[in-house]
Amino acid sequence: MYEKFLVLLEETGKTSYQVSKDTGVSTATLTNWKQGKYKPKTDKLKVLADYFGVTVDYFLS
Repeated sequence: MYEKFLVLLEETGKTSYQVSKDTGVSTATLTNWKQGKYKPKTDKLKVLADYFGVTVDYFLS
C-alpha cells in the first residue's frame, strides 16, 4: 500500500511532509505505515485518497 502512496508523491511532486501538513495525517503515521508497523485506518486512507483524487480502493488493490 505504501508503494502506491510513493507513486502518488512522485506523480504530484509532493513530499510526505507536505502531505502531512496539508491533510493533518501525521508524519509519524506515514512513517509507521512506511516501516510496515501498521496499516493505516480507513479514515486516514480516505483523507489521503481525497487529497490525491483517488479512491480508497486505489490503496487497497
